[in-house]
Amino acid sequence: MTQLDVKPKKIVVKYGGASLADSERIQMAAKAVAKEAVKGTRIAVVVSAMGKATDHLLNTVKNASGGKIGKKELDEVLAMGERTSVRIFAIALKANGVETRYFDPSDQDWPIITDDTFSNANPILEQCHERVRQHVLPLFEKGIVPVIAGFVGRTVDGKITTLGRGGSDTTAFILAKALAADEVILVTDADGIMTADPKIIRNPQKINKIDVATLVGLADSGTKFIHRKALKYKDPAINVRVIAYTHGDLNHDGTVITGGLSTELDAQIVSESPATSITVVGQGIAKPDIVKELIKEAQAGSTLLGLTLNHHSLVLFVSDEKEPEALLNRVHEIVLRHKEAEAMSVRRNLAFIRISGVGLEETPGLIGRISEPLRLNDVNIFGILTSTSHILVFVNWEEKEKALNLIRSSLGLKGR
Repeated sequence: MTQLDVKPKKIVVKYGGASLADSERIQMAAKAVAKEAVKGTRIAVVVSAMGKATDHLLNTVKNASGGKIGKKELDEVLAMGERTSVRIFAIALKANGVETRYFDPSDQDWPIITDDTFSNANPILEQCHERVRQHVLPLFEKGIVPVIAGFVGRTVDGKITTLGRGGSDTTAFILAKALAADEVILVTDADGIMTADPKIIRNPQKINKIDVATLVGLADSGTKFIHRKALKYKDPAINVRVIAYTHGDLNHDGTVITGGLSTELDAQIVSESPATSITVVGQGIAKPDIVKELIKEAQAGSTLLGLTLNHHSLVLFVSDEKEPEALLNRVHEIVLRHKEAEAMSVRRNLAFIRISGVGLEETPGLIGRISEPLRLNDVNIFGILTSTSHILVFVNWEEKEKALNLIRSSLGLKGR
C-alpha cells in the first residue's frame, strides 16, 4: 500500500471553556491542532466560550435588566461568548501556520439550524447534516480547519438560538456524523471521566472506557461533565475521547465513550414470563442488613426486575421464570428472622412494560400521559418505577397488550 492509499484520519475536536480560559491556554490548544494538522489529519474544531464568559454575560444581562429579559434576547447575548471565542481561536490557528476559516451564525452558510425553542433549542438534524456536508465538508477535505462556534444555533428565519446544557458537545456530535469523522475529542479540564466527582470524593480514578448507556446514568444523576441532551446526538459508530487540555496533545489517553443511545421514545412489553411483586412490611424494614438479605435472596432465586423502598415497606418485582414458590418461602423465612419485618404479601401474574427514551425526566406530565388512559380503561397499575431514561409500569399479565396499546396511543407511537 502506498502512502497515497492511506486515508487521512478525520477528527472533530471540541474545546471546553476551561481549556480556552486565557491566552496561554488558547495558544496551547492552537499548537495541539497545528501539530495534528501537519500530519495530514483532517480536523474540525468546535469552541466554547472562553472560561466563565457565559456565566459573566448571563449575570451581567440579568442584573442590568432586573431579570426582565426574554429568552430570545438572552440567547443573542449569550451567543456572544462563543462568537468571540471562534474568532480568537481562528486567529491563533493562523498564527501557528494553520489554514482555517471560522463559522458564525451570521454567515449564510452557517450549518447548525434549530427550532425556535430559545435557550434550549433543538437542532433540525436533516438540515444540519445537509449544510455541514455542503459548506463545512469541502474545507475539511482540503485540509482547511473549520472552526465552529459551539452551543449556538440559528432558526430557519435567521434568529440566534442557544442549545442549552451541553450545547457545544451537541455541535461536535452533529458535525462528526455529517463529516463521517473517525473520532470526537472533547478537551476539558479533567483527565477523563472519573469514578466519582473529585470535588466530593477523595482519590477518584479515571475510567478508561465507558458505554453511553452507562454514562447517561451519571448525566441523569446530576453530573455536570456531559449532559444527557448532548448524548442523544452521539453517533454509535463514532467513539468519543475525553482528554485534559494540560497535556497539549490531542493523542493523549483519556476516557473513551463508546456506543449510542436510542433517541426515539418507545414502549414495549419486556416480560417474557409473568412477574411477581413481593411486599415486605414492618417498622424499620429499611435496615441495611434486611434489605441486603432480601435483595440477595431475590437475585439468587429469580431475576430481580426492580424494587421500591421506604421506611415501612420494601417491594421486590421478580420474574416467575424459575421457582417462585421456593423463593417466596425463603423470603418468608427472612421475615420471620427479623422483628422489624412483620409480614409479607404477594401479587402474581404481572407483566411489565418499559417506556424508554433519552430525556424522559425532562418531559413534563409524562407519567400522567401514561397512567391516565389506563385509569380511564379500568387497567390497574401495580407499580411504576423510574430509572435512567426508562419508566417501568407493572400491570396484570392478561391485560398487557391492552395496556401497551393504550400507552403507545397516548404517547403518539405507532402500533408494534
